[in-house]
Amino acid sequence: MLLGSGSAGPGQTRELNTLNNNQHSPTATPGHAKQAGNILVVSAPSGAGKTSLLRAVMKRDPGLGMAVSTTTRAARPEERDGVHYHFVDEAAFQRLVDEHAFVEHAQVFGNRYGTSEAALRAVVDSGRDLVLEIDWQGARQARDRFLDSVGIFILPPSLAALEQRLRGRASDGEQVIARRMAQARNELSHWPEYDYLIVNDDFDEAVDALCGLIAGLRLRTAVQSAMHADLLKTLVPA
Repeated sequence: MLLGSGSAGPGQTRELNTLNNNQHSPTATPGHAKQAGNILVVSAPSGAGKTSLLRAVMKRDPGLGMAVSTTTRAARPEERDGVHYHFVDEAAFQRLVDEHAFVEHAQVFGNRYGTSEAALRAVVDSGRDLVLEIDWQGARQARDRFLDSVGIFILPPSLAALEQRLRGRASDGEQVIARRMAQARNELSHWPEYDYLIVNDDFDEAVDALCGLIAGLRLRTAVQSAMHADLLKTLVPA
């Protein structure tokens, strides 16, 4: 289901690197048609199915790229280093912070997460649409940084369904689940800050909705006019 929409949470802090004021969204760089792709900022509370949705969409859409985040948390059994995250220790993460390598970075329940400038630029410079999978604080800051970005928030069908999904992971204890639910309620309150809402009730329908949204964004006049500038000049001479 797809819907259009008009301080740190518990256990969570986030910082955004200060970049030069003359650096704008890569999508707006004049003369570079391949940079006309969209930057998609996708957020959701833990357990809403955001990561699973994005993996399914990326299997369907080879033109979609993702900036792989860096984290200090341990990898889950199904996760691979360099694919799902760059897994590093605390010392390595702090070195990257000191080198100003991150566009933004956060600490969530004792684990640190960051989106590197180099990873982001690598996707954008390839001409692909870019997905930033980050929380509401990072989304707010990233959208201030990338003015042409599009915000998408993934909603669970209910709080009960969200808790059931968290318990279904069988990897967290009661205390962790309680903290995640408290954090989820805070995160859900920020949905009005996004451009689009997708309710992940039926997984296949949610994947279809997200794919359809991305396809529609690529057909916007601003994107297509940059891609087909020469054609438009022949069709509509000055």
